[in-house]
Amino acid sequence: MKATTGRADATARGLTRRPFAWTFTTPLYVGSSLNPINSSLIATALVPIAGELHISVGSTAVLVSSLYLASAVAQPTAGKLAEVLGARRIFLSGIVLVLLGGLVGGLGRNLAMLTLARALIGMGTSAGFPCAMVMIRRRAQETGLDAPPGGVLGGIAIAGMATAAVGPPIGGLLVGAAGWRWAFLINIPVTVITLVTAMRWLPEDPALDRGRSGFRQVADRIDLPGILGFAVSMSALVIFLMGLPHADWLALAASVLIGAPTVVWELRRAAPFFDLRSLAANGPLARTYLRQALTLLGAYTVLYGMTQWMEAAHGMSTVTAGLLLLPMGAVSALLSRPLASRNLVRGPLIASAVTMLLGSAGIMLLTSHSAQIEIVLVSLVFGVTSATTTIGNQTALYLAAPPDQIGTASGLFRTFGYLGTITSAVIGSIVFRDGASDHGLHALGTVLVVAGLAVLLLTVLDRRLMGRDTSR
Repeated sequence: MKATTGRADATARGLTRRPFAWTFTTPLYVGSSLNPINSSLIATALVPIAGELHISVGSTAVLVSSLYLASAVAQPTAGKLAEVLGARRIFLSGIVLVLLGGLVGGLGRNLAMLTLARALIGMGTSAGFPCAMVMIRRRAQETGLDAPPGGVLGGIAIAGMATAAVGPPIGGLLVGAAGWRWAFLINIPVTVITLVTAMRWLPEDPALDRGRSGFRQVADRIDLPGILGFAVSMSALVIFLMGLPHADWLALAASVLIGAPTVVWELRRAAPFFDLRSLAANGPLARTYLRQALTLLGAYTVLYGMTQWMEAAHGMSTVTAGLLLLPMGAVSALLSRPLASRNLVRGPLIASAVTMLLGSAGIMLLTSHSAQIEIVLVSLVFGVTSATTTIGNQTALYLAAPPDQIGTASGLFRTFGYLGTITSAVIGSIVFRDGASDHGLHALGTVLVVAGLAVLLLTVLDRRLMGRDTSR
């Protein structure tokens, strides 16, 4: 008994001295990076997949959309399940799904199997960020930490946005050296390592009540009808958005017809999956979601729109285009941690809006005759945008979200980011409908200037952001 008590006391002392040791944060960082890196990793594999499966390149677009769709729905769902069932349990379950998706994709012989693999990867990787935020918030409360753990949030930010930029070059190297199947198989060694370290280092969840009353209580808190209604209506909305400029009115109608009764259901529940009343009353959180969506629209437009333009207008290979955008991810990673460690909100968000405007103006000045260094400079500006928006909005999310709803709120944060990403793809398909020309790129820049102005107004006119820039 004394030995057990001694070990418990030693653990408590260690928790107080180093609440966010590398053993705690490493699995969370890796788990949070799996979704963004998988979202962009597939880009260089689409043409080889089409060639080996004897299908059109356009048909492989489903491999991109399936992960987006699964992620947009699964992020807040995973967050809710983490709040109710335990963040560690859901985190480990997500890692297992990614492992399964890597196996299915690596062994896949047709487009249906590869699409299933991408959906599994999308659902599994969606657990990383919301579960990490739940565990970080819980650890901060256990140690009596009042301020956001800025250094840890900076690591999560690097794992999130910065890793998306390295997906295309990593994918290009993998596919070029070992074949397109490694765009899926690479998940196997990564998930095995993450699974082992998470089981060893992440703290156990509280025990669940396995009795009948406990099961009913858990089922009531999960709100399965609300989750299903949200999933179907959001899926239909995403399908509609991804089909533009060719509008799928049936998908939009399905989104409205299923979404409306879901809203009524959620408003009547005492413990809803999507707490609409709290969101409406929590202006800072709602504005954080909107800023994130608009800014990621700009960042992903650079990642994907400019990549298309470089390949079409400059005749660059996918690997070369990806390497030119690599500095964007590097700058984002270098700036994220020092900014996050100061727990800044308003300053980074203003910097995000201003650099987005500058970068968008830079896009409007580029032509097919521009030197590569000019393209790199524009990507560097958006690297600053990426770092500052992720840090500012992520810290704002941590401060604005109710502690007991941080999982769902974090999931919705990522969902709004995906809506921005999907919208960027829609805008790109519209402006490049006649080919990725200079005219289309300049139209893209004009849209981003408008989005940047909206982000700037959302920031400078938000009185609730005043006084949030305090170093700890």
